[in-house]
Amino acid sequence: MSHWLLRQPGGERRFRLFCFSYAGGSAGPYLAWQPALPPHIEVCALQLPGRGPRLMEKPFRSLFQLVEVLAPVIAREAALPFAFFGHSLGGLLAFELARHCQRHGLPSPQHLFVSATGAPRHRRDKPRLHELGDEALIDALRGYNGTPPAALADRELMDLLLPAIRADFALVETYAYKEGPQLDIPLTVLAGTQDSHVSPASLPAWQEETSAAFDLHWFEGDHFFIHQQQRAVTGCILAQLAALQPA
Repeated sequence: MSHWLLRQPGGERRFRLFCFSYAGGSAGPYLAWQPALPPHIEVCALQLPGRGPRLMEKPFRSLFQLVEVLAPVIAREAALPFAFFGHSLGGLLAFELARHCQRHGLPSPQHLFVSATGAPRHRRDKPRLHELGDEALIDALRGYNGTPPAALADRELMDLLLPAIRADFALVETYAYKEGPQLDIPLTVLAGTQDSHVSPASLPAWQEETSAAFDLHWFEGDHFFIHQQQRAVTGCILAQLAALQPA
């Protein structure tokens, strides 16, 4: 089994949902989605180097290098049709991976879900968080409301986690959008009504990235509304996938 993927054994799988985490996140939380989804859909959560059981591996700092490595990982799992879901950094990664697959004639997702992610061609300048010292970076993380306060206060733990967190911010902050053909798959954007880290005005511009159907859905919550609104988020995903796969 691939060390890139976390998933739960189950019944007869007929569809895969590949999930990409936010900066500093891990694959684990996505496994909690499996009970909320029909048994024929398998949650495949991407576990990147530098976290979880891969804690001691060197994390990636270039998004496009990471895409090159992930493409064959996805291709090896393409016996079943699949979709991509990515949150924040994960949304950007899922988008560029879908573009890479289409551009190179590789197995491609049937649907792309991007969550809490600004439209890539209209990205505003990002603060260079990956260049901050450890204390300043920890302080910045408090403003994202995605890391438990107890973890932020545990300096020994943060010393283990900061290299991957810093590398993840580098993936986002060194990213530069490149013009290319539109995707030919449906694209659904999910957004939080109180998300101060994503410009609401940029979100409709995601429509420019696909020649297929486009939807924008709003959820109550901040940048991490996917935790606060898990049932609503998985319900949205199921509604969109219903057009692709029979129950």
